[in-house]
This record gives sequence, structure tokens and C-alpha cells, in this order.
Amino acid sequence: MARSRKPVNPNAQKALDQLKLEVANELGLKDYQNRYKGALTSADNGRVGGHMVRKMIEAQESKFTGQ
Repeated sequence: MARSRKPVNPNAQKALDQLKLEVANELGLKDYQNRYKGALTSADNGRVGGHMVRKMIEAQESKFTGQ
């Protein structure tokens, strides 16, 4: 079975893009939105994705604990 790259909830794409920009800014990657991602190192791209996942996990954990 082929893997779909579409989000489960299409409306979530805008929020994910916003989160990606916030994380890139926190990591000091300037003008991330208008930058060609192929020019970045794989470490930089991976760092953005990794921090996005951490933030999403933290948000769910705090939601489960009621904080």
C-alpha cells in the first residue's frame, strides 16, 4: 500500500506550515518560508521536523494531563 503525503485533516496543513515557520525561526533559520529547502543541509531540515514533532508531542501530553 502506497503512503499518502496528504494530511488526515486537510485543514491542518495551514497550522502545520505555521508551526514549521515558528520552529525554523526559533532555530535561527532566517527567511525559511521563501528559502529553497534543497539548499539547506539535511541536518537543518531534520532539525526543523524533529522539533515540530517534539512540540506536537508536548501539546498532546499536556492535553492528556489537563494542563
